[in-house]
Amino acid sequence: MLSQQLEDKSQHLETRVAALETELAQMRQVLSAFVQKKTPWWLKVAGSFENDPTFDEANRLGQEWRKSAE
Repeated sequence: MLSQQLEDKSQHLETRVAALETELAQMRQVLSAFVQKKTPWWLKVAGSFENDPTFDEANRLGQEWRKSAE
């Protein structure tokens, strides 16, 4: 009889662990939709002034000012 009780408890625990594993997998799937790897802000901005004459002029004026400050 002791053997049967151990078998029943073991089966009960296996069932509970399986249910927990299933629930954990579902929670991970839900959370993965919310926790997405975000692109760093600077990658969104990088290159946005490419071929912009106003930006190029601002850079030129900044270089000119720095040289005059030496």
